Amino acid sequence: MVYAVVVAWLVVAATVVLSWNRLDTDRGWRGFVLTLTLGLSLLHQLLFATVTEDALVTFRYAQNIADGNGPVFNPGERVEGYTNFLWLVLIALPRAAFGADVRTTAIVLGVLAALGCVLLSCFLVNRTVAAATPDGAEPRPAIGVAAAVLTASAGGLAVYGASGSEVPLFVLLVLAVGYSLAARRPVVAGVLVAFAVMTSPEGLVVGVLAGLWLAGAALKRKHTWWAPVGYLLGALVFLIPRLAWRATFYQHFLPAPLAAKLGAPLGAQLAAGWPYLSGFALAHQGFLLLGLVAAVALLLRRTDAVEAPNAAAASRVARPQERTGTATEARALIGLLFATAVGLAAAAVVTGGDPGPSWRLLAPVPPLLAVGALAAYGVLTAGLAGKPSPRPKPSPAGTRLVPVAACGLAGIAVLVSVFSPEMLDRVRDWRAHGIELAEIGGWLGDYLPPGSVVSAAAPGALAAHGGQLLIVDVFGRTDDHIARDGQHDGGVATDYDYVVNGRRPAVAVPDAGYGDRQHCAIDPVYAGKYQVATFRRVGTPYWVSVYPRAEEAKALVADLDKGPDFRYVPCPS
Repeated sequence: MVYAVVVAWLVVAATVVLSWNRLDTDRGWRGFVLTLTLGLSLLHQLLFATVTEDALVTFRYAQNIADGNGPVFNPGERVEGYTNFLWLVLIALPRAAFGADVRTTAIVLGVLAALGCVLLSCFLVNRTVAAATPDGAEPRPAIGVAAAVLTASAGGLAVYGASGSEVPLFVLLVLAVGYSLAARRPVVAGVLVAFAVMTSPEGLVVGVLAGLWLAGAALKRKHTWWAPVGYLLGALVFLIPRLAWRATFYQHFLPAPLAAKLGAPLGAQLAAGWPYLSGFALAHQGFLLLGLVAAVALLLRRTDAVEAPNAAAASRVARPQERTGTATEARALIGLLFATAVGLAAAAVVTGGDPGPSWRLLAPVPPLLAVGALAAYGVLTAGLAGKPSPRPKPSPAGTRLVPVAACGLAGIAVLVSVFSPEMLDRVRDWRAHGIELAEIGGWLGDYLPPGSVVSAAAPGALAAHGGQLLIVDVFGRTDDHIARDGQHDGGVATDYDYVVNGRRPAVAVPDAGYGDRQHCAIDPVYAGKYQVATFRRVGTPYWVSVYPRAEEAKALVADLDKGPDFRYVPCPS
């Protein structure tokens, strides 16, 4: 699969560079190249194709909705253990209505959302550049194709495309907010911001920055004051009912995963967030350099820039808020894209990063930088294009550098996603670990008494085949008490006294998955109340250790030993 992705990039890069002039004039050819780019994106996503722990938690909520238990992780326990309400609804509805498999639905929708990001990056760039292009100047749609190639190569988007998580939808909504602002549709932008907030908490950053941008445009009389007002109303018409329902159903405004993550002191959050950002910056130097050069170029050309309004279009439209944007407004929109990227990076640092691979919280940043940088190039060179011509004209040598640079950076991004230890290698380890925990969960679910309480650090993977087990997340992401009243450290919350003596799980499952030898030591937090039981995975050299509660250990071990795939082997005395 690695070779297929590299070959796909080579084909796309060669096609874009060799046919750069034709992309500006031949719509059919442009569609063909975009199709190739979508193929690159699809292969890039399939290279990873690993369902995440967070996605598995959401799947459990979706399954409970479809089964009539409501949006809960464990039936009867009203805990908001997710932060992606809109995504949860989208993947639960097909299951409830048609019996569709939740996992398959989530993967398909995620892949489609990632492909939508590729197309929308192209449309957003071309829309922004068109706003700054003078009447009679030749259009430059090839620039949008270059943005699509860069977006398809972004590692974070590829890693989470087929992950079953909400990340691709969130990136798509962020780009859609930019497009609606470029199209001067503030009410639509407000609705999309509400959807972004309901998809990921980082949507608040996007919403605040977009609102400030519209308010600034109104102050400069680029919009009327109805624009920010309509934007706010469009957002609140969805957010207010959502908050009211959350407070009524869950009795809290803050989801448990956020409460567990944000309870630590700010210094501890920053200490974890800075390495997270620096690792991302090291792996995405090409995107960062591209964005920095474009931002500096915009600032240097700001004072001597000449506005190029489309007078003919303006004369046909009476209301000022519907006039075609000027070069100044296009520059401001590009500035908003860059500011959004910076804001999302700052939010990731303040919240302490994320334990998953490939910098999940920063997945929107490379596409935003790619779109902003190529739109900046198009805006800065908009007045240099000549009259339209029926034939492709040779491009200046400098213009030829654009497809070469864009495709070169795309190639670097693809190689980084393959060779960075935080990407492909870690995703493969993550996949193997998740499969192991899912197998253990299925074994426990099949042979423990129905309704047994099990504690674990990865509740989503354990619940994947865990049937009706009641699973306690020892890090509080699906438990309100631990999330809000536990001890916060390192981005998680813990309260093992509550777990051991309050929830009293029948079996505690370490997060190690399988081991290559028998492990008879017990985690100190369970010592005294629990014993160690070790099982050999039949037909493999692997072992698994679980901790049954001491007073029930004999009966629980006997139940688990009935499974044909795991054989109990007592620890040496």
